[in-house]
Amino acid sequence: MTSPRLTVWFDGACPLCQSEIAVMQRLDRRKAIHFIDVSGDQVDCPIDRQALLQRFHAQERGGPMLSGAAAFAAMWRAIPILRPVGLLARWTPLLNLLELAYRQFLKVRPMLQRLARS
Repeated sequence: MTSPRLTVWFDGACPLCQSEIAVMQRLDRRKAIHFIDVSGDQVDCPIDRQALLQRFHAQERGGPMLSGAAAFAAMWRAIPILRPVGLLARWTPLLNLLELAYRQFLKVRPMLQRLARS
């Protein structure tokens, strides 16, 4: 088996993130993604831990740190069934639209987290 092509940092204390990452882990049958839960104190973070908890981050092997919609697109590209969507997201207008939607989601994320916990 080859080493993962992508590293994803996620908030494992967030019920929404837990659910989404669980789905991605099931879809990642080739183990192309290394998922790192940054909600614990004992995690080595490549950037500020709070930044990793506030926005979704990913890094393709040898590439720059990505966040938000660009990070999601990188994760989708690493999963064969989602790869077409990830490739489409390389088109700047679509990526910009996805980033706008992600920023809107971040505004309601705390409320959704409370609902998911109850």
